[in-house]
Amino acid sequence: MADASGIPTFVPALSKSKLVLGQKTKLMRIVLKGSDELNSDPGHNFKNEMPAYPDLTDKKVANVLTYVRNNFGKKAPEITAEEVRMVRTKL
Repeated sequence: MADASGIPTFVPALSKSKLVLGQKTKLMRIVLKGSDELNSDPGHNFKNEMPAYPDLTDKKVANVLTYVRNNFGKKAPEITAEEVRMVRTKL
C-alpha cells in the first residue's frame, strides 16, 4: 500500500516493522537475497515472502532502503551505496 501499511494476510506492513529501523546489514541482505523474515508479525499469517532483488544496483538499494527508513513516521540513518556493496560482496 502507498502508506506502507501492507495488505492483511498477504503482505506485512513496512510502517510497523522493527526490521526497517533495525540492523542495516540485515535489511540489505533481505533486499538482496529475499526473506520471509518480514512475515513474523505476531498475530498475522502472511502468505508472501520478500523476493530477492540481486539485479538492483547498490545505489538503488541504498536509495530505496533510506526512503523506507525515513518515511511513514520513521527516522533512521541513511544507507549508502558503499554499505550495500560491502554487504553484497559477503553474500
